[in-house]
Amino acid sequence: MRIILMLIKSGALLTLSMLASLALVACGTEESARPSGESSPTMTEPGAADPVDAVEADAPHPRLAVSYDGGVFVLDAETGDVLLDEERDGFLRLNPAGDGRHVLVAGAGGLTALDTGAWTADHGDHGHSWTADPHLTSFTIEAEEPGHVVAHHGRTAVFDDGTGEITAFDPADLATLADGEPALETFRTEEAHHGVAVQDGHGNLVTTVGDHESRSGIRVVTAAGAELASSDECPGVHGEAFAGEVALFGCEDGVLLLDGTKITKVDSPDAYGRIGNQAGHETSPFVLGDYKVDADAELERPTRVSVIDTSKASLRLVDLPASYTFRSLGRTPDGDGLVLGTDGSLRVIDMARATVSATIPVTAGWEEPTDWQQARPLVQVVGDLAYVTEPATKEIHVVDLAKRAVVDTFAVPHTPVELSGVTG
Repeated sequence: MRIILMLIKSGALLTLSMLASLALVACGTEESARPSGESSPTMTEPGAADPVDAVEADAPHPRLAVSYDGGVFVLDAETGDVLLDEERDGFLRLNPAGDGRHVLVAGAGGLTALDTGAWTADHGDHGHSWTADPHLTSFTIEAEEPGHVVAHHGRTAVFDDGTGEITAFDPADLATLADGEPALETFRTEEAHHGVAVQDGHGNLVTTVGDHESRSGIRVVTAAGAELASSDECPGVHGEAFAGEVALFGCEDGVLLLDGTKITKVDSPDAYGRIGNQAGHETSPFVLGDYKVDADAELERPTRVSVIDTSKASLRLVDLPASYTFRSLGRTPDGDGLVLGTDGSLRVIDMARATVSATIPVTAGWEEPTDWQQARPLVQVVGDLAYVTEPATKEIHVVDLAKRAVVDTFAVPHTPVELSGVTG
């Protein structure tokens, strides 16, 4: 069932139909395969008559989805072998679907689920790993301008910048696409804007507030339509990240922290100190953010990053010897920050001390392109490894985060633009 609800700026925020219709699934496992005592799950290729059987594997098999100008391909993250190369028109973006298995491929008209074909079913003291041929599924969320995708507390929310429509679903339902598509819940903000939405574990909905010209803050409402909290103290609100259960939203003069229904503003040390891209961590109280100070720049190449301590509502800056871009931020499994610089080095940030603790040479030096859609090196952490793309050489470098060294390099068939990985 698709339900359209209006988020009204006044205060009567939602129609009463939300009380009956907004049911949020409680936080559950991200794994979606069946127990070993049951038959293997099957997946059907779009338009194909025969199912593709999954095979139980001896261990998890991580995979990488990589977009390029003209399509998307999937790699075996251990060997670099190309498992799928699917042509798709237009500029493509990749987002984790929230189940540890699928990736949402955003392009003209909407977001399509890509099954990477690798996952593990968790049985407490052990797990069962499965592999299958990766493929683009037939499940597509329609969107005029596909925007941010947020997976949190067992719900995935997709924001359509062109209409202000928010589509939410349970990502665990993607495991049974052969039996039917996930149930979708649909909401709509009063004004379309470049926004973001989150559903939490209590059925509450968090959305940004804005229009095509400006954005000002966030609003939190219950499933019954009552406002729990709001703030208009976040000019240019952009992006989100989580530090455990605390949500963070970037502003042009700091960040907003949302802990349950409590909103706290953390100011930047500069009048204009924009934090528009962030990298969180599920067990760390710290969030890594970018930091820009020139409101009039067409392209600012920043050389500082921000470290936000959500437990103390404080912000510190870290100076770097090279600039970086919005695709340069990451986190290690232990919670350290990662910043990929234009000098080709991957820097490890000690988040508690707000200092650079290590520098790992990875790529040749590079310059940020003026068009944000153009390919540039990026970093993506999958398990204990960081994958760094080098578009100029059509390569993906594998960095062992424990050894702090490049341990492998994959030559790929296309110039990589975006990358999203699953641990398998």
